[in-house]
Amino acid sequence: MASGIFAILDDIAALMDDVAVASKIATKKTAGILGDDLAVNAEKATGFLASRELPVLWAITKGSLINKLIIVPIALLLNVFFPIAIKYILILGGFYLAFEGVEKIIEYLFHRKHHEGETNTEEVIAENDMEAEKSKIKAAITTDFILSVEIVIIALGTVLDKGLTLQIITVCVVALLATVGVYGIVALIVRMDDAGYKLIKSANEKGPLASLGKLLVLALPFIIKLLAVVGTIALILVSGGIFTHYIDFLHHALPDFPGIVKELLFGLGGGIIAVLLFTIGKKIFGKKKIASAT
Repeated sequence: MASGIFAILDDIAALMDDVAVASKIATKKTAGILGDDLAVNAEKATGFLASRELPVLWAITKGSLINKLIIVPIALLLNVFFPIAIKYILILGGFYLAFEGVEKIIEYLFHRKHHEGETNTEEVIAENDMEAEKSKIKAAITTDFILSVEIVIIALGTVLDKGLTLQIITVCVVALLATVGVYGIVALIVRMDDAGYKLIKSANEKGPLASLGKLLVLALPFIIKLLAVVGTIALILVSGGIFTHYIDFLHHALPDFPGIVKELLFGLGGGIIAVLLFTIGKKIFGKKKIASAT
């Protein structure tokens, strides 16, 4: 009896060790998406009255958890009954991530001045209108759903050669870490300026505490911008990594190039193709809508 119990405990310990290793690998693979998720949600959780920031963030977090509850079982069922779908979902998701990354680069290079000249009316409305707040929460949850699909599928992709139990636990752990980790950090980020103002006020705007408070206030916009840059680069690298591993032709292409260079090139290439197709499609369907309206 005792030896049987110890054997079970040993099996559980071995499984947990496998889960820890698999979760670490999966978390590294999804780091790019998590960085983008963090940047996107830090941006979407700002622009409210200080008293509404945390309630809004909690609403988005609950939506994110519901997203994971929907996506995880579907991904696992697909892997059991239609595993080839995982590969094509990953590739399609890679094009989406590449599109997002390249679109941000294009936006920054060619449309930055145009947007800098615009008045940010959305922020003003969001502070005074509950409907606008609900709309922003809904948009954040929708974005989270798309990113969550990629997080879950990529996490599952790292354990496709493992047993079903290990797949289930690893994907669930990564999904939970993604939600708690991302939104926990976002909560700290969006409250940085408030913490800074409190330090300044408590120190009567003098001394090291006041200086720390001013640093927190000034650092917030730079941190959000830095997250956006890191997230964009990571999106392209993650998408390039997906193309390299799941498209046979690209897997064997450029054998003399370092892996990270290949991933960057393939990610940029995939993003440019996706942006071109999206732009062409938008123009075609836009003309059809105009023609049907007339």
